[in-house]
Parts: sequence; structure tokens; C-alpha cells
Amino acid sequence: MHSVIVTGGSRGLGLATARMLATEGYRVIAIARRETTELQKEIAEHEGKIAFMPFDFADLQGIPDFVAMVKKKHGVPYGLINNAAIGTEGVLATMHNSEIEQLLRINVSAPIILTKYIVRSMMAEGRGRVINVSSIVGSTGYNGLSVYASTKAAMIGFTKSLAREVGRVGITVNAVAPGFVATEMTAGLEERDRARIARRSALQRLAEADDVANAIGFLLSERARNITGTVMTVDAGATA
Repeated sequence: MHSVIVTGGSRGLGLATARMLATEGYRVIAIARRETTELQKEIAEHEGKIAFMPFDFADLQGIPDFVAMVKKKHGVPYGLINNAAIGTEGVLATMHNSEIEQLLRINVSAPIILTKYIVRSMMAEGRGRVINVSSIVGSTGYNGLSVYASTKAAMIGFTKSLAREVGRVGITVNAVAPGFVATEMTAGLEERDRARIARRSALQRLAEADDVANAIGFLLSERARNITGTVMTVDAGATA
């Protein structure tokens, strides 16, 4: 049974991904700052398939020791889903420097450092899957999300370059770029904004968290063994 790390696995897209992977027969290590009631329900429903490990990715210095603890408890993971992120809004001119630093730390530095220590073990195994959760705003932009968009664009560049570094040892690295999905991160959008975004898409609707989770599942599977360094967009055709 392949084990897969899902960061930010306690809610939203991460929780949907953990649920889908457990259903598909993977052993999931869900990582988040705290265990939510929703995650507890999934752990109980998928007995033995989902495990929770707490960690705050703002603690960059603690990542190496945390990875060692994960490997000691669950072995070398087959897959790593870098999903944990914060979506702080703010116009750049008035955004506090501490908020900018926090976004960069959690959305860019943390997944890169985490991947560094996980990929080392994958390279020794000669196999593995890394999937980074980006966003369409990394390429399209969105008013009030300039810093967040920059972090998601960074993950695309990271994906493409890392794919070249580790491809020769059998590891694939891909990204998924969701559009606006109904999660807590987009809950701040007013209904008229959500409706406007939906009307702009080719399918006249918003993608759902399960749609993104299914794309992640495909990229983890053997069916995607020759797909690497790519970005899979899941946005109901918003960027078509």
C-alpha cells in the first residue's frame, strides 16, 4: 500500500484529497496545525487508511526533524501533496510586511524545504510522486491577491525545474492549478462575485474540491507515469 503525505489535510481541498486517496487504497498521512472534527470523521470512516500528524509549517527550522519523525513512523512516502497554504488577501500598497513574509514562508519556503527532505528519500527508493497545488491566479492574476498569486506562480516554476532534477531517478513532479473552488479559502467571496466567476467559465460553473482531488489522484497513479513537469488546470474552463 503506497503512503502519501497531504499537507493542509484537515479541511477544504486537502481533506477532499485525503478522503479520495483513502478510498482509492492509499495510506494517507494528513498534516495540519490541528485535527478538525471533519478529519476525525474521515479517520474513523477509513479505519487504518488516514493518520494525522500535527505540524505548523511556519516553523521552517523544524521541518527536517519532522520529516525524520514521519519516515520513522510511516516509512518513506510514495507521494507528497504540497497543499498547505494561506490565502491572505490584501492590496500590496497597504498590506503589512509581516503578512507578506508569512505568505511567502508558508506558501513557498515551507513546501520547498519539505520537498527537499522528502525527495531525498524518494531518490534512494528510485520512485515517487510530488504534486504541488498552485492556482490559476498564478498566471491570470486577481485584484487583491498579488502576493498570494506570486506564491502560486512560484510553485509552478518550482514544479518544472524539480521535474528535470529528479526525473532521471524515476520521480515525477507536477502541479494542479485549481480555479475558484468552494472552500474556506474562497468563503470571503460574495455570492455575486462567485456567480460572475462561474458565468465566465466555459462550463458556467465553479469546479469543486473533489474535482481537484481526482486530478491529484490521476497524477499519483501509474496512468500518469510519463507525465511530469506539467500543470493540470481544474477550473471548469475559466481560463479556456
